[in-house]
Amino acid sequence: PKIGNEIPFATDTLKMLIKDRHRLILWTVREGKLLDEAVEWCRERGVEFYAVNRDYPEEDAAHHGFSRKVKADLFIDDRNLGGLPDWGDIYRMVQEKLTYEELYRDTDKTPQQKRGGFWSRFRK
Repeated sequence: PKIGNEIPFATDTLKMLIKDRHRLILWTVREGKLLDEAVEWCRERGVEFYAVNRDYPEEDAAHHGFSRKVKADLFIDDRNLGGLPDWGDIYRMVQEKLTYEELYRDTDKTPQQKRGGFWSRFRK
C-alpha cells in the first residue's frame, strides 16, 4: 500500500487523457489515510480524478443492493492479463480505440517479446 516511485510517463499520460476530456476514476483497495495519500500524491502531480472508489462523484456509499462493479468503458489496470502495456501504448490504444492485438498487428514487436509478465515464467 505504500506509494512507490513514480512510473515513467504514467502521470503525463493520465494528464493528457484528462485534457482530451476523458473522465478518470481511481478504483483502489486503499481506504482511509492510505487512500487520501494516494489521491493527494496524484493531485500534486496534476492528476484530478472524476471519482474515487465510486462510479460518479455523487454516488452514495450507503446505497445497498447496488453493484460495486465499475461502470466504465475502459480499464487500465496493473494486474491486467499479460501485464501493463507501456504508457505510450496505453495512450495510443485509448485515442485510436485500438485493441491490444491491433496495436501490435502491424509492428515487428509482439506482446510476448515486449515484456515478460506473470505468465512468462510458465512458458517452456
